Amino acid sequence: MSPTVAATAAATPSTRDRWADALRVGSLLVVIIGHWFMVAVTPEGEISNALKIIPSLQPVTWVLQVMPLFFLVGGVAHAHTLDRLATQPGTTRGRYAAFIRARAVRLMRPTLAFLAVWVGLGAIAHVAGLTSGGQGRLVTAALVMVPQLLWFVGIYLGIAAFAPAMVRAHRRWGLWAAAVLVVAAVLVDVVRFGAGVGIVGNLNFALVWLAVHQFGFAWRDGSLTPRVAGFLAVVGAAGLVAAVTFGPYPTSMVGLPGDEISNMAPPTAALLAQGLALIGVAALARPRMARVLARPRAWRLVVTAGAFAMTAFLWHLTALLATLLTTRALGMQLPDVGTATWWWTRPLWVIVLAIPTAALVALFLRFDLPTAPGRDRSAGSGARSGAGSGADGILAESRTWVDPLAAVATAVTVFGVLMVSIVGVDLLGNRPQFFLVGDVTPVVAFAVLAVGLVLLLQVCRPARARG
Repeated sequence: MSPTVAATAAATPSTRDRWADALRVGSLLVVIIGHWFMVAVTPEGEISNALKIIPSLQPVTWVLQVMPLFFLVGGVAHAHTLDRLATQPGTTRGRYAAFIRARAVRLMRPTLAFLAVWVGLGAIAHVAGLTSGGQGRLVTAALVMVPQLLWFVGIYLGIAAFAPAMVRAHRRWGLWAAAVLVVAAVLVDVVRFGAGVGIVGNLNFALVWLAVHQFGFAWRDGSLTPRVAGFLAVVGAAGLVAAVTFGPYPTSMVGLPGDEISNMAPPTAALLAQGLALIGVAALARPRMARVLARPRAWRLVVTAGAFAMTAFLWHLTALLATLLTTRALGMQLPDVGTATWWWTRPLWVIVLAIPTAALVALFLRFDLPTAPGRDRSAGSGARSGAGSGADGILAESRTWVDPLAAVATAVTVFGVLMVSIVGVDLLGNRPQFFLVGDVTPVVAFAVLAVGLVLLLQVCRPARARG
């Protein structure tokens, strides 16, 4: 353990919500290991999923689909940051731009480094002819599949853009604001599946994640009591079982290739129920886990993992695809999914993939380090999740248009990231993919992303307060 990590852990104030930090780090690590277990390659070179090959494993996702916990902790962190901004001197004008711009910088710096590398890899693969021939199917699939994890970056930035308004709603209506979001998400599915209006389901990209994010505000101010947590756990679990038993929802809480309906894209009421159950269980475990994490050794583990979790999340599929391509190039035969050999080699497979992932983390971690002055460094993982997100130095003299423009720029940036996550990074091949209502090419997706980033990061530069 580095001296910096040890010092950071030792300096953590006793008032810090260490369980929220641990949930953030743990959720990313669970996603990484889950992907390493699930991704499989058929003998024909097509990327598949172990959950598709072994359907009996799909109920495991009821526990291991942990993205709702990340958005929950996002709500905790955003509430902290917005409370701190409210104490800054000067006018409130420009505070929204400062908040969302700081969030965008934190998310997009490591993301743009990731995209730059993968655009370069896509260009090399295209020029070298690797997107055709024997390896072509796998290489082409990799150029589309690996950037798919950026859906999280786009959605999370979009949810952060709503955070100031949703905090105000929580202060006014408390848990009723979260309840309205839950009901609205369920009604969207009623219209989507009951009336056959499929396009309306896209509203749940916002409503489902906003709902779990909203409970983060309740977590922070104490209104997510044990009684409320128990209610969420019971009702969420019952709703999940009912949804997959009697509704149109698949068993898996992650999307699987070839499935007509995915619980993730767009998110469904079944996924929301599963998320509410997880939130309830996490809240019930909070007092015990706070005592566990008060121990220096346990907390140092969280701080250590928090230092690289986001970078590892961005690069773990790159390590996986590089390993798969290397084994195929060397003629090595991986065990068939579901066989005894496949099962007992899973721990070894994780260790093998951890090696290139660690190398990539060491190379790219610099892009995930905070740069803003005055940043709260009191505890690595929590500060990185937004509790000290660098939105300091609020302006007293901002122009009246900076906040509305920041909202528009964020929307464009979010759509740009989501487009890239769907169409991939093969700019030279420029193959179109369906996005929401029509086909989009990688060139168009990157152009939209560039426009949004220029507006948000360059035009929306609020001036700092004097003095």
